[in-house]
Amino acid sequence: MTLHPVDHDELVIERTLKASPERVFAAWADPLQKRRWYAEGEPFVLEAFEANFREGGVERSRFRLKNGPEMTNETYYHEIVDGRRIIQSYAMTFGGKRISVSLATLELAPAGVGTHLKFTEQGAFLEGSDGVERRRDGWNVLLDRLTTLLEGGELR
Repeated sequence: MTLHPVDHDELVIERTLKASPERVFAAWADPLQKRRWYAEGEPFVLEAFEANFREGGVERSRFRLKNGPEMTNETYYHEIVDGRRIIQSYAMTFGGKRISVSLATLELAPAGVGTHLKFTEQGAFLEGSDGVERRRDGWNVLLDRLTTLLEGGELR
């Protein structure tokens, strides 16, 4: 067996949203809202999504990119500060093979009538992973979808 190196990297994404910290937090905490912006829609086909949003709770999703291999995401919630912070770890697989394990922190702070969102991910990216830049791209797409949901737009 060949042991491939682990690529350790970090990404930070900051945005100002036109919704209160409580409203942004609710979009992460409420399983129905999170499923809409995080797990459903093009180009993915969602096969399963379950979320137990509480400290010690687990969120699991299973999906495919069109007819591609199965992908999974399993998230564990370590700390939840209502309306302000979520610290979670998550592991992703692609085609049954683990591709990454990450620690992610969402921080929310009032910014005028809106919210300053800061998302930090420290990842261990394994062979076959998307790497930090593709992960950043993926999170930017997800945060665009979150923004659309918060502003009352249509999600595809």
